[in-house]
Amino acid sequence: MGRRAIDMDNLVMELALAPNMDEKKRIAKKITNIAYKNGIYSSSINSLYMAMGKGEIAGTFTVPAINLRTLAYDLAKAVFRVAKRNNAGAFLFEIAKSEIGYTDQPPVEYAAVCLAAAVKEGWDGPVFIQGDHFQVSAKNYKENSGKELDGLKALILKAIEAGFYNIDIDSSTLVDLSKPSVRKQQKDNYEVCALLTNFIRQNQPRGIEISVGGEIGEVGHQNSTPEDLRAFMDGYKERLRKGRIGISKVSIQTGTSHGGVVLPDGTIAQVKLDFDTLRNLSKIAREEYGLAGAVQHGASTLPPEAFGKFPENGAAEVHLATEFQNIVYESPHFPKELKMRIYDWLKQTQMAEKKADQAEEQFLYSTRKKALGQFKKDIMGLPKATRDAIADEIEQKFEFLFEKLNVKDSRPLTSKHISLKRVISRPRVESKEIELSHDGAD
Repeated sequence: MGRRAIDMDNLVMELALAPNMDEKKRIAKKITNIAYKNGIYSSSINSLYMAMGKGEIAGTFTVPAINLRTLAYDLAKAVFRVAKRNNAGAFLFEIAKSEIGYTDQPPVEYAAVCLAAAVKEGWDGPVFIQGDHFQVSAKNYKENSGKELDGLKALILKAIEAGFYNIDIDSSTLVDLSKPSVRKQQKDNYEVCALLTNFIRQNQPRGIEISVGGEIGEVGHQNSTPEDLRAFMDGYKERLRKGRIGISKVSIQTGTSHGGVVLPDGTIAQVKLDFDTLRNLSKIAREEYGLAGAVQHGASTLPPEAFGKFPENGAAEVHLATEFQNIVYESPHFPKELKMRIYDWLKQTQMAEKKADQAEEQFLYSTRKKALGQFKKDIMGLPKATRDAIADEIEQKFEFLFEKLNVKDSRPLTSKHISLKRVISRPRVESKEIELSHDGAD
């Protein structure tokens, strides 16, 4: 079945609006099989990152990890168009644990939509799909650690089954700065990250080494230090089951926050990043631990001049989300009537999140992401000309990012280092996980 033998646009719409999970899985499998027949494979970027960690690839580019909260099919097509024009192969599509919920895009749907976009745009080769911020809730973990981790394991299994072969574990929420030593501050973080890495390794498809990321500092808190990184990595390596491959990168805190800082008038405050921290920790991650380098979160709303500094300072990966959503909402092509309906819904349903000192513009900016699932059908149902016009705006941003992050002509590297594997489902096996220690010996 060739690229033209099926109406991919209608198939994606059927997938997104399918009434139940069984139907979504049926349609997603159909799309995945079409992708395979066109030489398109959901893949792990792990081998490329390991080559970076070994110094086999010069750290001259930073991989963009792109969160598509809405119009995922239209925007993924735009990404592939930019990638083809620029001969780029090193880029990821990702969605966070929280985004899966409020955008109503379960893993099986998100992965298939990305593959469908690749088919539509005539792509071939690897497509990297990533679970972003598969995060542990510190509150829930404290109340019942087993229940919290079981929920995260269930999400991991769903993601792997859907074709997410890149997963970022975020247990940095468990860092306890009240503890007397850095090692003890990071203890729960590295233990849980190691436990979940072992779980991923046991359940990954045969022939695929999933790229796993760790995190040492929760975004928006104090900047990470070399001591934080070494304490985390040394403890993590001790807890990782012998013979298993560990994380390929580590997310750090360098001064930004997710979605930027919103001023009372609704504009975004300028945020300064500590690029010295980014450079120093990336260097330590590569030279001492064989990782690709450090990862920067929450970067899409930074000023344009900041993006070229990521490859200059050795960042392995940068996560980009909010500005794409902002462009959709603020586009002159986005219907005002729909935007007003969305804002009215937010005022009716999300007021509990409004802080006492927030202006209405700040409240709407910070919560409008949560309307994307509720209004998913309305947004996807916009006329094609409208969706194309919005996608064209964001495509210009993708073009800018690929240039500044220096991923142009990175496709030969992905072709060299990434093996294409067709995944055949295999039975799940029960595992005996390493026990978390609570003796305070560290």
